Amino acid sequence: MEQFNHIEIRCPRLGGEVTFAYCRKEDDDLPCPRIIKCWQAYFPVEQFLKEKLTSEQWKCFCSRLPKDKITTIFEIVEEIKKKKKDRRGVE
Repeated sequence: MEQFNHIEIRCPRLGGEVTFAYCRKEDDDLPCPRIIKCWQAYFPVEQFLKEKLTSEQWKCFCSRLPKDKITTIFEIVEEIKKKKKDRRGVE
């Protein structure tokens, strides 16, 4: 299933294209809460996740509520700002 990492679909939360790899590590190294709903038409993603995640990760994944679009966008903007700041410090 690793071959799906580079495939892109439209993210209903972000409104743009994202890869499966992004969805797998979207939040604190856990998959996006919507990953099963979004990707199940392409392959058995739930089975894949159960095989890849530890039992603790699976429990955390299943118990999380999805974030709303605005919260997600603000978090991504903050991540980008931090990465830019880190790069400036390295140069």
